[in-house]
Amino acid sequence: MNSESWLPLLHDLADEADRISTGYFRSRNLPVEHKADRSLVTKADLEVESAIRDLMAKRHPELGVFGEEQGDTKGSSGSRLIVDPIDATANFARGLPIYATLLALEVDGEVVVGLVSAPALHERWHAARGHGAWSGDRRLAVSRVAALDGAQIFHGSLAGSEAVPTTAKIPALLAGSWRQRGLGDFYQHMLVAEGCGEIAVDPIVMPWDIAPVQIIVEEAGGRATTIDGTRSIYAGSLVTSNGQLHDTALAAFA
Repeated sequence: MNSESWLPLLHDLADEADRISTGYFRSRNLPVEHKADRSLVTKADLEVESAIRDLMAKRHPELGVFGEEQGDTKGSSGSRLIVDPIDATANFARGLPIYATLLALEVDGEVVVGLVSAPALHERWHAARGHGAWSGDRRLAVSRVAALDGAQIFHGSLAGSEAVPTTAKIPALLAGSWRQRGLGDFYQHMLVAEGCGEIAVDPIVMPWDIAPVQIIVEEAGGRATTIDGTRSIYAGSLVTSNGQLHDTALAAFA
C-alpha cells in the first residue's frame, strides 16, 4: 500500500478515539493516576488505546502496535502503528481543550503517515510521505520568516517538575525572538506546520509524541529533529521549525 492509502484507517481510529475522549472531557468523575515519572494517566487514556488496539486487531492484525500505555505488540509484517492515546493528558485532566490523539504508521523504521486529532479544538491534521500536510482540505505550509528577531517561538514548561537540564537553555533562545508563547505538547508543533510560528521546543519527549508530528511538519516544508540535530523519533527531544531558523534554534542548545 502507498502511504496515502493508510489515511482512512487513521481517520477511523481517530474517530473512535475522539468519541471516547470527548465523553470523559471535563467529567467531574474522571479517574486520574500518577505514573512513576509523575506524568498523569486517566481512564480515558487507557480506554482510547484499548479501543484502537481492538480495531487494529480486526482490520490489520499483521501490524504491530506501539502505544504509550500498553507498550509494544509485535505484528507479522514488521510495520507498526504508533499511538499516543491522549497527548497532553495533564491538560485533559484539568479541563484544558488542548489535547489530542496521536497516530502514526512506521514502515521499515520510517514514519510514512501521521495524524493528530484534537476534538475539543475541532482540529485534525494529517500527512502522508510525499503527499503534503493537511488540515481537512487545507494544505499546510510553514512560514518564511528568516530572522530570529521576527520569529514567534513556542515552548512548554520552563521550570518545575517537567524541567530537565536542557530546559535552562530555552530562555536564551526566547530572548532573541520577537514573541513567545508557552503552549507545549503537540499543539505548538502543529502551529509551526500551520505557519503560525517559526520554532517549537520539547526538551524531553517519547516516540509516540514525535512520530506524527515529525511527518506533518516535514510535509509542511519544515524540519523536525532532536535538540542536537538528529532526525529520529527515538532520541528523546524535539525541535520543529520552518526550516530557515532550524540551525539558529539548534545553536541555542549546542
